[in-house]
Amino acid sequence: MPRAAFVTIGTYVPDRVVTNAELTRYMDTSDEWIVQRTGIQERHWVEPGLGTSEMAFRASKRALDQAGWKAEDLDAIVFATLSTDHMFPGDGCFLNAKLGIPGVPALDIRNQCSGFLYGLSVVDAWIRAGVYRKVLLVGSETHSTGLDVSTRGRDVTVIFGDGAAAALLEATDDPDRGVLAVELHADGRHAKDLWADAPGSIHSPRITKEMVESEAIFPHMEGQKVFKHAIVRMPEVVRSVLAKAGLQTSDIKVLVPHQANLRIAETVQRSLGLRDDQVFNNIQKYGNTTAASIPLALSEAIPARGVKRGDLVALAAFGAGFTWGAALARW
Repeated sequence: MPRAAFVTIGTYVPDRVVTNAELTRYMDTSDEWIVQRTGIQERHWVEPGLGTSEMAFRASKRALDQAGWKAEDLDAIVFATLSTDHMFPGDGCFLNAKLGIPGVPALDIRNQCSGFLYGLSVVDAWIRAGVYRKVLLVGSETHSTGLDVSTRGRDVTVIFGDGAAAALLEATDDPDRGVLAVELHADGRHAKDLWADAPGSIHSPRITKEMVESEAIFPHMEGQKVFKHAIVRMPEVVRSVLAKAGLQTSDIKVLVPHQANLRIAETVQRSLGLRDDQVFNNIQKYGNTTAASIPLALSEAIPARGVKRGDLVALAAFGAGFTWGAALARW
């Protein structure tokens, strides 16, 4: 049975860099306050006219160029995002058009911070089943246009950044390559602990002036609840997926956790007993880019940690829903 193997990852982040110092012009905060609580020093935000599908397109083109593939080589697209260009259709179709591959299926996934892992599980299942052989898996997010950039929204706004990363995966029969296991979970009892209420079809009309003027259209987060669940669920699911593969934490070359908060990642590292060289974080430069965060970090972790063919890479995520998961792959 073939497995899904990573070929390469292309990335794209907007040119505009927003430092913590810049945020102090819009809200009551400081560089020290942000770094102490999140570890973030800067993030990238889009300029007007640049959105989620375009960033995904640019990242995808880079990935295709790096691999020496043509867009026509792709059998399918899986697109993970919570920040689509429009209410519908999903950005997978817009990316399909930009790549010039009409007829190639495009699946959109709305699993927020766990989106890339949910997408990876789908790609792996397709490839194992022999349905497709070459798949583009994208995580792309435009958060900045939906944030309350004021003191009122400070706790959430300082966290998020914009960016995209596109992974190319192919079928392989090489026993030393490919995805070994993916484990996914969700607990909808906590759905409103990290969410945006509006616009939404449960409201009639879906958007009102009052919603725009209030906090309803902005993300809301119960930060302490998210933190407490994340530091339990992430190491728990990493241990579980390792056990399924008959491996141990000592076998991990590098763990790439979702880049939600550096303090969460550090706590997860301690819980798993991993050395500094076994974990990679880049939230300091990009903030939380949700579905894009794992592939964006993975693209930098491979050269930074000297990952070679056959090395074990672990991925872990936790986020809105609540949803969480982990994956193991031989690079």
